[in-house]
Formats: sequence, C-alpha cells, structure tokens
Amino acid sequence: MTSPWCVYSDEYFVDMGEHVFPVEKYRRVYAKLVAEGVLRPGDVAEPQPASEEDLLLVHQPSYLAHLRRVASLGWGYLTPDTPVSPEIVAKSILSAGGTLLAGRLAVQQGVSLHLSGGFHHAFADHGEGFCYINHVAIAIRRLQADGAVGRAAIVDCDVHQGNGNAAIFAGDESVFTFSIHEEDNYPLAKPPSDLDIGLPWRCPDERYLAGVRTGVEAALAARPDLVFYLAGADPYENDMLGGLAVTMDGLLERDRLVLSSCAKAGVPVAVVLAGGYAYDTDDTVEIHCRTAREVRATLEGRALANDPPN
Repeated sequence: MTSPWCVYSDEYFVDMGEHVFPVEKYRRVYAKLVAEGVLRPGDVAEPQPASEEDLLLVHQPSYLAHLRRVASLGWGYLTPDTPVSPEIVAKSILSAGGTLLAGRLAVQQGVSLHLSGGFHHAFADHGEGFCYINHVAIAIRRLQADGAVGRAAIVDCDVHQGNGNAAIFAGDESVFTFSIHEEDNYPLAKPPSDLDIGLPWRCPDERYLAGVRTGVEAALAARPDLVFYLAGADPYENDMLGGLAVTMDGLLERDRLVLSSCAKAGVPVAVVLAGGYAYDTDDTVEIHCRTAREVRATLEGRALANDPPN
C-alpha cells in the first residue's frame, strides 16, 4: 500500500483537566501501531481543521459563537462534564477535519481509519457529553455537498446512544442512522435514530453481536455510498462509563462483522474510534489497536483481491 489510509495528528492531545476522558489514548494508540509496524511510512495523513463553511453545514452560528465565547474566557463549561478552553475547541475543529479526511480516503480506496472522532453527542445547537463539534455529521454534509456521496449511513457502536446524530439527521432519507447502545445509560433522552437497539445491563457477546448484525444489515439495505463506523471501545466489560459485558474478543468480532459486511456489499467505510473509558487505559488502547489492525487487514485483503493475476 502506498496511499494513506489512516488519519492522525499529535495535536489531538489537549489538557482537559481532571476528566474521565483519556485524551492520551490517541498518542498511545498511534505509538503502539507504529511500534508494531501496523502503521508504516506513507500510511498516515495529517488533517487540516474543518473550515467555517464546513462547521456551518451542521452547526447553528449562534452555537458556534457561544462555544467560542465560553472558550475566550480561558476555561468554562458547556455542561458539567464538558469543559471548554481555546485549546479544546481548536483540537475539536482539527479532529472534525480529520473525520472529513477519513471519509474522503474511504471513498477513494474502500476503507479508512481516523485515530480520533466519533463525537456523537454534539447537536446542531449545543454540545454535551464531552462532544463539541459533530464530526461525522460535518463529514457527511461536506461530502454530500461536494457530490462525493449521495446517501450515507452511520453504524454507531459506542455504548451510549448517538443522540446528536439522531437529532441532526432526523427525517433525512439520505442518511441512515443506527445506534446500538446500553439502554439505561446516558443520554437520558434518546432522540430516535432510524434504528436503535437498546441493550440491557451486562449484555454478553452473543446478544450484542446479534444486534450489531441486525443493524449493519439494515444500514446496508439503505444503499449508502459510504458508511461511518463508530467503533467505540466502551461496550467493553471493564469500562467505567458502560454497563455491558462485551469482551475484547467480542469487540474484535464486531469490528470484523462491520468491516467484512461493508466489503462484501462494496460499500466504503470510514472508521472512527469513539469512546473508551476502561478502568485500565491499556485495555482501551488495545481495543482501539485491534480495530486498527483489522482495518489494515481489510484494506490489504481488498488490494490483494483487486490485483490482476500473474
């Protein structure tokens, strides 16, 4: 492979103070993948920040002004769990550009990975739940505006329901939204996605994977030109903010199910990391690395399948 398939920037690290979100995971995942040889020279593309025009495709001007006003104070909060600083806002806009770049790479070569992204609790008019800018929504709207895709689908496997995605794309037949999540968990109010599968506390691998399979089949039946896959690490059985009982092996099987289903259907897929808050951050890092290894294997398998015979 000579073309970039992974999007990452060292600039994603930002000080969030005493916070449950393990921002250091981005650097650690990247370093581990490089050390293993999963990421090689030429594999990684550096993002540019999303433009103001990109942001306004999804977010209301009044919200962006409010976000920047709070940031200008040096430190503040959108909600009690969502701190704001100039650096946090800048990095969120940079990461939004990274998800857009991942979408473009996926359209070009079938699959891509963004070592960030998945901030699905950001609405058009407000942010919450550690989310400031809705990256996937911006990427979809920009790709649609550019004519790169017509229809898109979101396969959201974070442990928390993608309420921002559901609200932004409500009633929009060009975007199919699927969320599989723990039902009795944040957010309390869950705007309906096109398909929601709410799971009970301590749901094990078998039931979880059956739900993922149902959702992926429904998403692909909507005939999207591109799938955004939120490969959350937080359904993991030892996650601080999740109550499911999915094992590491179950999450790997989930990744394989989503990626192989999209490949079989001939639908490009852009993968973003989404949440992950394991009691041991090493576990979160390893889950994300497993996802990355599977993306590389998927891309190499496609390349081999497309090679002409000798």
